[in-house]
Amino acid sequence: MPDYSLFGDEHVRRYEETGGQVGHDWNGTSCLILHMRGRRTGTLRKTPLIYGRDGDSYVVVASKGGAPEHPGWYENLMAHPDDVEIQVWDEVIPVTARTGTPEDKRRVWATMTAQWPDYDKYQAGTDRDIPVVLLRPR
Repeated sequence: MPDYSLFGDEHVRRYEETGGQVGHDWNGTSCLILHMRGRRTGTLRKTPLIYGRDGDSYVVVASKGGAPEHPGWYENLMAHPDDVEIQVWDEVIPVTARTGTPEDKRRVWATMTAQWPDYDKYQAGTDRDIPVVLLRPR
């Protein structure tokens, strides 16, 4: 059973305070902090996300636990794909976000389910095609 005592805003706070010493390694997987602008407000938003790698790119999954709608952070990314940064450990990296193609998803899905096996369950439980997002350093 995952430990959700470090989650959401508290996860972001502890990750940033410790350069990822607290929060990068989380429930047997790896997390980054995604920095993006709100699609309506333009306000800086930060969220912790499980990530994998695909060459030079970082990969995150817009699963929202298999909900029928995309997570808010994904909508924000798609509205402002060039105004994005990620923090990995203590490094803040400017990136460009794009939704993976079906080919991309086939290529990276096994990597991501190795990070978080529940992604398969989430995809099976929704009619929504759960996007993978590639974050390429600029």
